[in-house]
Amino acid sequence: MHSISKARFQIHFCVLLWGFTAILGKQITVAALPLVWWRMLLVSGALLLVPRVWRGLKAMPARLRWAYAGIGAIVSLHWLTFYAAIKLSNASVGATCIALGPVFLAFIEPWIARRRFDPRELLIAVAVVPGVALVVGGVPVDMRLGIVVGAMSALLVAVFGSLNKRLVEHADPLTVTCIELGTGALFLTLLAPLLPHTGPAFVLPDAHDALLLLLLAFGCTLLPFALALIALRHMSAFETQMVTNLEPVYAIVLAIVLLGEQRQLDGWFYLGVAVILGAVFMHPFLHRSKGKADPDLLGTAESHNLVD
Repeated sequence: MHSISKARFQIHFCVLLWGFTAILGKQITVAALPLVWWRMLLVSGALLLVPRVWRGLKAMPARLRWAYAGIGAIVSLHWLTFYAAIKLSNASVGATCIALGPVFLAFIEPWIARRRFDPRELLIAVAVVPGVALVVGGVPVDMRLGIVVGAMSALLVAVFGSLNKRLVEHADPLTVTCIELGTGALFLTLLAPLLPHTGPAFVLPDAHDALLLLLLAFGCTLLPFALALIALRHMSAFETQMVTNLEPVYAIVLAIVLLGEQRQLDGWFYLGVAVILGAVFMHPFLHRSKGKADPDLLGTAESHNLVD
């Protein structure tokens, strides 16, 4: 297989695996807090077994380690709100909310990256408003809190995604991912007493949840991370973002096929999804680039906005 064709297949496979994160989040019975805590702990623990990560940690300045640790706290809050949105609604709603990430990114990245705001990016926000209205009207009333929490998750994606893009050139991606997920797990441990919950904040999962957590951590995080790092060497920034924008599409299709969620939602929801995704796909066209995609921190987001 030609290297470019192989890279395209690999990145589509990665995005499909990321689409399963919403499905697994719905199927895992433990609450959002222990779910995220276990996922971060498993991935960061596995990365600590990689010699390259330890070499990267030793070579990294303390100031940079602290910066990535701070981003890790934001990542943990993103994952926490993402899975909370799924628990409060369903996988389709959670995936749709994450599709709002590029909309927030259009406003937040210029501020964090200290660049001038591009008025063309306002088109994304304007185009997505009717889609959001249709989505809200197309879900049962008891799921609408999930939309609010999911929108918060998308906002956090834009914040930590912009920070990662600003710092991504300064360290090895595997090392950075280990720092962010490890400190994210520690942050959640410290935050847990302040969050509302019934019973112990962190529980030992049963056999069913343990298996799904392992699939989530290794099958939907580490495996696509490794494959995407290889694939991005042969793909343009534009093509990569167009493929990664398919993640909510894959997630919604999987939710229909595997969970039958179309019975919970009406046609207005799916029309709203189409409008939102149409706006999201506008973003790479506004910033079309022929350059190679940067190996951004693939393991730390559900939306995986890899490139500018």
